Amino acid sequence: MTKGILCLLSPLAFLAASCGSQAQPDNAAATAPEQRDGFVITDLARFDSPWAMVFLPDDGQGKTAMLVTERTGALKLWREGAKAVIVSGTPKVDAGGQGGLGDIALAPDFATSGLVYLTWVEAGAGDTRGAVLGRARLVRDQGSPRLEGLTVIWRQVPKVSGRGHFGHRIAFAPDGKSLFLSSGERQKFTPAQDMTTNLGKILHLTLDGQPAPGNPFAAQGGIAAQVWTLGHRNPLGLQFDAQGRLWDLEHGPAGGDELNLLSPGKNYGWPLVSDGDNYDGTPIPRNATRPDLAAPAISWNPVIAPGDFVFYSGKAFPQWRGQALIAALGAAGIVRVGLEPGPDGRPVGKELERIDLGTRIREIREARDGTLWILEDGENARLRRLAPR
Repeated sequence: MTKGILCLLSPLAFLAASCGSQAQPDNAAATAPEQRDGFVITDLARFDSPWAMVFLPDDGQGKTAMLVTERTGALKLWREGAKAVIVSGTPKVDAGGQGGLGDIALAPDFATSGLVYLTWVEAGAGDTRGAVLGRARLVRDQGSPRLEGLTVIWRQVPKVSGRGHFGHRIAFAPDGKSLFLSSGERQKFTPAQDMTTNLGKILHLTLDGQPAPGNPFAAQGGIAAQVWTLGHRNPLGLQFDAQGRLWDLEHGPAGGDELNLLSPGKNYGWPLVSDGDNYDGTPIPRNATRPDLAAPAISWNPVIAPGDFVFYSGKAFPQWRGQALIAALGAAGIVRVGLEPGPDGRPVGKELERIDLGTRIREIREARDGTLWILEDGENARLRRLAPR
């Protein structure tokens, strides 16, 4: 896989080198807007190896606020026009390679509960580690925000060696009663097909981290009861579309990045098939050779090295509604994908545009006003807002 902007969540080894900065960025207020390519781009803050962000509810003062995770372990609360402040009470993380502090999401009932969900990598016995999912209450007292009651509610099993392919993206079900979680195969290949482990899977859990009722493999019990789909490599994006369908975005090997529509119980093929090959050049059978396995809606070869993505629904760019907007590490910008029904009724993706931003993009979010907010990858990375010109 080639280097580039979509490494936002990339499982590749080259991402590790870009994620280890201990620099202390300047989180000052916005710089003067830049006008280019139909956009007004405003730089708002800088962070150290950011991985994820989530908007906080409107505070009634017209100022945007958000939580930003930094892979090295810090959680920061940023408010427009002010310097980011560190949120205390965060977990101890095993930072290195692609691992550290990961995703963050507000509970469906955040307005009343104040709960946030976050993922991170914790160390195990010996030279092992794995991703975990936890939740805590966010307290924003007098400019000294903190997490209270942090509790781990799920773990990758087993913990293994290495520092890649954690996945650990969170997506709440549209009804707010359960959650989905991506779990990478940790660069170990075979766990993606092994139902005694939750590696290489998309999981469906209750809000307290237990297997959700009605899961496709519930009858098998144990870890299998968590599983929604299997055969995944390193899913770094997990989103619902406007129709309530769940999608994942994942890195292939040397080629074969994928956007998949997820159906319960389906096998998405890794490492049995891929539209890419192994890094040592040995071929992998293509998706088309195994019609019994679920094929991607679109794949890329050469890769785009994707990070997170959104299905756009806003007013700022009405021509993009319903499209997938992908933060790209390798493609150094945003990759825009349209979806149309295929011959069998399943959606087929078509790449429509690459918006070149000149640097690796780790994260993308749509604000309430429809503008796009992105986080660059690596040290001293910019938080940027894209508005129509």
